[in-house]
Amino acid sequence: METIVFGGGCFWCTEAVFLMLKGVESAEPGYAGPAYKTDKGPSYEEVSTGATPYVESAKVVYNPDSISFPELLQVYFGSHNPTELNRQGSDVGPQYRSAVFYTTLRQKEMAEHYIKVLGQGSPAPIVTTIEPLEYFYKAEDYHKKYYENHQSAGYCQIIIAPKVEKVQKKFKNLIK
Repeated sequence: METIVFGGGCFWCTEAVFLMLKGVESAEPGYAGPAYKTDKGPSYEEVSTGATPYVESAKVVYNPDSISFPELLQVYFGSHNPTELNRQGSDVGPQYRSAVFYTTLRQKEMAEHYIKVLGQGSPAPIVTTIEPLEYFYKAEDYHKKYYENHQSAGYCQIIIAPKVEKVQKKFKNLIK
């Protein structure tokens, strides 16, 4: 198993997208960034102010024999807008920025190459950052499988469901 952390806007969306993929063992919402002042890590309330260095992210544990890292990158970049700086749609602030937090040098190199190639055909600059994963703090329990547990909620219907449907159509060969 390998681990990668993706920040691509609201972590409810990112988690929902990656939980659908074959070869993904788990996708867990949380906050990626530097060491925090307590062992518990930052709270949702703190991160949502945009005043912390943390990014709403999903920690993805996957089996590279079942899904390749380039396939994960395709889904990641195909499921959010990597040209929006410090936002995704109506979610605005540095906590929603596009970021790949790598755990291996190979992931870093592949993500850099992917962005370089993607940027050549992009009408706007790719603003996704590639950073080593320093710390990942699990989000509070009520955030886990949020889309799965709250599909009738307005945010889920308006924001998450279309994103999930787009990924299901575009990457149907990778869906469980």
